[in-house]
Amino acid sequence: MNKAFDVTEYIHQTGRAARAAARPIAAASTAAKNAALLFIAETLEKREAHLLDENTADVRDARKADLAAALIDRLTLTPKTIAAMAQGMRQIAALPDPVGAIDGMRTQPSGIQVGRMRVPIGVIGIIYESRPNVTVDAAGLCLKSGNAVLLRGGSEAARSNQALAACIAAGLKAAQLPEAAVQVIETTDRAAVGEMIRRPEYLDLIIPRGGRGLIERIAAEARVPVLKHLDGNCHLFVDESADAERAVRVLDNAKTRRYGVCGAMESLLVHQSRMHDILPRIASIFADKGVEMRGCERTRGALPSFAVQAASDEDWACEYLAPIVSIKVVADLDEAIAHIERYGSHHTDGILTNDWRNAQRFLREVDSASVMVNASTQFADGFEYGLGAEIGISTDKLHARGPVGLEGLTTQKYVVLGDGSVRG
Repeated sequence: MNKAFDVTEYIHQTGRAARAAARPIAAASTAAKNAALLFIAETLEKREAHLLDENTADVRDARKADLAAALIDRLTLTPKTIAAMAQGMRQIAALPDPVGAIDGMRTQPSGIQVGRMRVPIGVIGIIYESRPNVTVDAAGLCLKSGNAVLLRGGSEAARSNQALAACIAAGLKAAQLPEAAVQVIETTDRAAVGEMIRRPEYLDLIIPRGGRGLIERIAAEARVPVLKHLDGNCHLFVDESADAERAVRVLDNAKTRRYGVCGAMESLLVHQSRMHDILPRIASIFADKGVEMRGCERTRGALPSFAVQAASDEDWACEYLAPIVSIKVVADLDEAIAHIERYGSHHTDGILTNDWRNAQRFLREVDSASVMVNASTQFADGFEYGLGAEIGISTDKLHARGPVGLEGLTTQKYVVLGDGSVRG
């Protein structure tokens, strides 16, 4: 039996098992799903040492393979991140169960009542790189929303993901739910991805998380619907009326809190009236923290004491995921919005302002999944939005947008209630 045939058969087996588990997990009680989530949280905490050992081995191999610093940052688990995963499971358990909720019920002239009920999507495939926390977050969200899931992580996190999979399986078993409802693909063969995205008989939705190359390939080749997240080229615009102290604090956090997350600010836009007060202050912080600055001609002129490279068109459109920032001085709000529309990725963009009219315009006219006023772009995260965790951040407009939590993992069907009703 050759390797390609083995991978194909393996995906058939896991797909069939997931499809068989989809009905019982969709029908599972809220109590049973919450019990599984809480047991997973406890197991993560109890097995912390083992999880860290397995992750350390993954990180060591990633360093040997000379993976990018941003990928290693996403790969690395710590006691804090494990505690956050456990907290996420408990937060998901505390959230209302969306499955079965009916809204919009109204009586028609014929006497029938028509509404819509939230139901699971079915079987979801998650394909992701690095980020072993995605294994737990995705499992928890799919479980609570009544979906079965196939999780295919990157080879660089293989040990970590299998250790986490054992914690998830323990929770499902303890709650007497089908263990096949959450399966972590064991093979690191890339052919497994190709098999998954071409199997609509097993999978109802594919959610890729990773580099642009991975996501574009999946979107181009998939026969299963794809919910995708491309680049996170996030902007903050310092408006004419912005409070200087608040602006500098937010800009610092948005860029330097973590460099390798999709909500990190990559592009800074500054109103020309603030280029001589706010810009030097934030540039000093960036320089002290080793952030490389690439700016327009006016930016470079306003920062003669700092090393600022000339920015190119590629810089304006780039998701660095690194200590690099592009900076542009703009004439007004109109130019800022036009720049974001041309170069942005429709992920997360924000304005720093004390002018509520400008804030309202920015909220209405910037077409991004998350639009912020006087807040760091690094808040673009399902946990921070109260979703318990997130399956990813969708930059699509259908069927979910922004951080995808429980509701984004369900769909709706019409329900009609009658009383022996017949149509005239």
